[in-house]
Amino acid sequence: MSKIKIFPDPIIDYDFENVYRPADDTYLIIDYFKVHIDSDFFDGIPLETIRNILDMGTGTGYIALSLQIMKAKIPKFNPNIYASDILEEAIHLSKHNEKLNNFEREITFINSDLFNSFPITLKHSFDVIVFNPPYLPSFNMMQKDGNKKNIDYSWNGGELGFETFLRFLSEARSYLNFNSNSRIYYVCSSRINLNLLNDLISQKGYERTYLNKIHVFLEDIYLYRLELKCN
Repeated sequence: MSKIKIFPDPIIDYDFENVYRPADDTYLIIDYFKVHIDSDFFDGIPLETIRNILDMGTGTGYIALSLQIMKAKIPKFNPNIYASDILEEAIHLSKHNEKLNNFEREITFINSDLFNSFPITLKHSFDVIVFNPPYLPSFNMMQKDGNKKNIDYSWNGGELGFETFLRFLSEARSYLNFNSNSRIYYVCSSRINLNLLNDLISQKGYERTYLNKIHVFLEDIYLYRLELKCN
């Protein structure tokens, strides 16, 4: 087992008006992965057992591309990388960024509202799902003109801030690989009712593990790992 010391950051073009750019929450996820991957294990999972990874809500493609860079650097780490987003603009931008990083057609992109447009062949196939969801309450940041803009999908998690994430969790069970140590990585904000969210996560059959946090302006952003509870 040996640590990989250097993972270059992907080259990213932004679309500030429509697509969420990489920010502190993005880096919180990737920095954790960089520290917790080595030549044999990804956060404790044997590399050779990881077949498929999904970056849900990929935006610019930063997380998917970071994973693709790790894949290029580590011989045993050879999963299929998938990236999805509800916005066509995000998919087009992510594909453009894939080309910028010389990974053309190595990542599979899916334009989908969560799992709605995923092919049935992908059910129970993902060993790792990463989701940087919209996690702010809608009443905190509603557009003044009342019309929902594309960029709103990146922050508007619903009235409580986590309705989108709960819908994701309900659907994700059908896409996690039950035959492996499958897990979900996600971030959330201290601006929401964390105790209520944690109770609802448990009710949906997941075990939660705290991994890290950062403080940004008036909020803390937390990184967690979820695994399915044993029946």
